[in-house]
Amino acid sequence: MPKVQGRGNRGCVALDSLEWFKYYRNAGPFFWRSKTPEMSVKVTLPDGSVREYPDGTTGLMVAESISKGLAKEAIAVKVNGQVWDLDRPLPPECTLTVIKEATPEGLDVIRHSAAHILAGAVRRLYGPGVKFGYGPPVEDGFYYDIEFPDGVKISESDLARIEEECRKIIAADYRFERADVAHREAVDRMKELGQPYKVETLEKDIKDPTASLYTDGDFTDLCEGPHVPSTARVRALKLTKVTGAYWKADDKNKMLTRIYGTAWASQKALDEYVKRLEEAKKRDHRKIGQELELFMFHEYSPGAVFFLPKGTVIYNQLLDFVRREYRRRGYQEVNTPLLYNKRLWETSGHWDHYRENMFLLKMDDEDSSLKPMNCPSHLLMFQHRRRSYRELPWRIADFAPLHRNEIRGVLSGVTRVRKFSQDDAHIFCTPDQVQSEVAGCLDFVRFVYDKVFQMPYVARLSTRPPKFLGEAAQWDRAEADLKSALDKSGVAYATSPGEGAFYGPKIDFDMKDAIGRSWQLSTIQLDFQLPLRFKAEYEGADGHRHTPVMIHRAILGSLERFIAVLTEHYAGEFPLWLAPVQAVVIPIGEAEEAYAKSVHAKLLEAGVRAELDLSPQRVSYKIREATLQKVPYMLVCGAREAAAGSVAVRERKAGDLGAAPAGEFIEKLRRDIGVQTALSG
Repeated sequence: MPKVQGRGNRGCVALDSLEWFKYYRNAGPFFWRSKTPEMSVKVTLPDGSVREYPDGTTGLMVAESISKGLAKEAIAVKVNGQVWDLDRPLPPECTLTVIKEATPEGLDVIRHSAAHILAGAVRRLYGPGVKFGYGPPVEDGFYYDIEFPDGVKISESDLARIEEECRKIIAADYRFERADVAHREAVDRMKELGQPYKVETLEKDIKDPTASLYTDGDFTDLCEGPHVPSTARVRALKLTKVTGAYWKADDKNKMLTRIYGTAWASQKALDEYVKRLEEAKKRDHRKIGQELELFMFHEYSPGAVFFLPKGTVIYNQLLDFVRREYRRRGYQEVNTPLLYNKRLWETSGHWDHYRENMFLLKMDDEDSSLKPMNCPSHLLMFQHRRRSYRELPWRIADFAPLHRNEIRGVLSGVTRVRKFSQDDAHIFCTPDQVQSEVAGCLDFVRFVYDKVFQMPYVARLSTRPPKFLGEAAQWDRAEADLKSALDKSGVAYATSPGEGAFYGPKIDFDMKDAIGRSWQLSTIQLDFQLPLRFKAEYEGADGHRHTPVMIHRAILGSLERFIAVLTEHYAGEFPLWLAPVQAVVIPIGEAEEAYAKSVHAKLLEAGVRAELDLSPQRVSYKIREATLQKVPYMLVCGAREAAAGSVAVRERKAGDLGAAPAGEFIEKLRRDIGVQTALSG
């Protein structure tokens, strides 16, 4: 009988362990069910069944014992809720789920491994003087922050060369070998390799007595893993862009070179993603926003959006839409101050835990801050007088500007800014009202994204984290309320165990745009803690004082970010009710200008956002310009139209629709806008 490698060695499983596994596997299914002394690893599978295996068994061995097909697709395993390498020996007792390549968790492992391969390729090409920061997987890809030797500047023209070296490493099919070593040994090893950022990470951020090193071929890196079994399992990789990034996102630290890439389970999936990238470039809200003159930025106010007249139309239309819905759904709008004494933030806990993200200043010689969120000020409103249970639920909404001191290096167009407003609302209710109020919020989400913007979405129910405030029974009831409301609503959702906020469980929504990208927009969060911190109370039917539950909810989220999402979702071709300019009137020549002016005046009188193009350009040029500006309708006025009191109608996509009486068309346009506006609230 072959010998097995014990659990004491947490590195790569030796061949004799695999041979022993095959010995027992070939003994047949009866052996796997038997309980011999050697069977010291007890594994609970997702279906609840329990299997026992020899000491030294790995996740891959378990997958093979289930089926060869599953083992072939396996990329990693989840052991007691943590993702592990396939070849790590399992603990004596565990739950285990096999992770396949094309799943979100499987792709994370592939992309993490791709970042490691990128680092190895860079070291080969640019020598041992290269220093590595962080290299994590991110949505749809990965990156690595790297300090290159003096005099070496990396641009996107270098990516093809680096990518080719990555392919050589992949083709070599190096095994990813994990070694768990003592913390001091890891520090010494990273110093020996000339990796000061890894040393800093070990000394400041890693408190465990051991640290893990991964080696593939001639490259060793500090990394917690997991990785794919070997480099050849990264089958489809592409490097995409180069940017700068401060070490640890702190502008006081050195600027590193960040190389981005993407990796997928197959070349077909990568090709499809590249097509989406190309389409995303065309839809970039920064590009379209400039072309359509929606918004601008200026160095005098970094991270703040200047909405130009056309962009302001969209902004105000969204505000009007949300306000109409608020009136229908029983919300009351409030308006709160922007600047508060630090005592407010000390009460809420933000002064101790969020201060670095706040704009601090003095007010009456006392420390103060611009507000980064509305909830503390809404609690001041709730507690400013005694309240009764008869007043609940109390739903208040606030569009007040918020300011968060984001690091300049992470600012990005309209999606990541310092000054913004939210369709932010808070609902104060009794525990018995939580489920119905959450149901109302879910209905709001469904109306906005099913009916108005037609963006598919999935919800994520995040439950109690390991460290939480409050009583477990309180959490259990709240989670049950959220789950029940979701089940009754018919909204598709996944559960994210342990990922709730410390103050309560929550539901987040990921919306998909026209090219399949996900955007986290809506959120519904239960909060037991802020009302307690502020001593907010209401008088119950029993005559006693009770603490309300506070529901934080946003449907659109940040209006600035939502406008960026819509701009890319529609590629600038906004629906009629949102279009900054809904029609442009184009006279053929000077003789028709008077008639064109009268048509324009009637459009304005009918409430249509219309422009009149009196420029000296040719009609074909004017039509082309209006088309490029994504104007839904162009109304051409020539001598024939002036004589007949009609307009020649061109639609943005359909082209020439022929002539129509001016009055009739304006009335139709007014009705169409009215119908769309009604559908939007």
